[in-house]
Amino acid sequence: QAQLVESGGGLVQAGGSLKLSCVVSGLTFTNYATGWFRQAPGKEREFVAAINWGGGNTYYANSVKGRFTISRDNAKNTVYLQMNSLKPDDTAVYYCAADEYYSDFFPSRKQNVEYWGQGTQVTVSS
Repeated sequence: QAQLVESGGGLVQAGGSLKLSCVVSGLTFTNYATGWFRQAPGKEREFVAAINWGGGNTYYANSVKGRFTISRDNAKNTVYLQMNSLKPDDTAVYYCAADEYYSDFFPSRKQNVEYWGQGTQVTVSS
């Protein structure tokens, strides 16, 4: 049974940085693309970033492009999200996700992703 466990969330001032981690178990990590979504209070969950199984391809939402960086360490079954220049609008619960197909993270696929974590709260104060 697949399990995705996020960590690294917290409270940070605007302009600050946080690095989220997600440890994946119960599946062959190198067979899966991974990514991050977020859901702010009162809003729908939205795509943030994705990375293919080998790490050579990445895809970002326009709202985070240039500020966030997704990466993965296949030896540690872990995917990361480095978040810089944080804004109050980045406040949300951040969810890690995994799917066999990198394309399933694209907005056109409407979040049709197979496995999800429980989420970690990120709060950015102004």
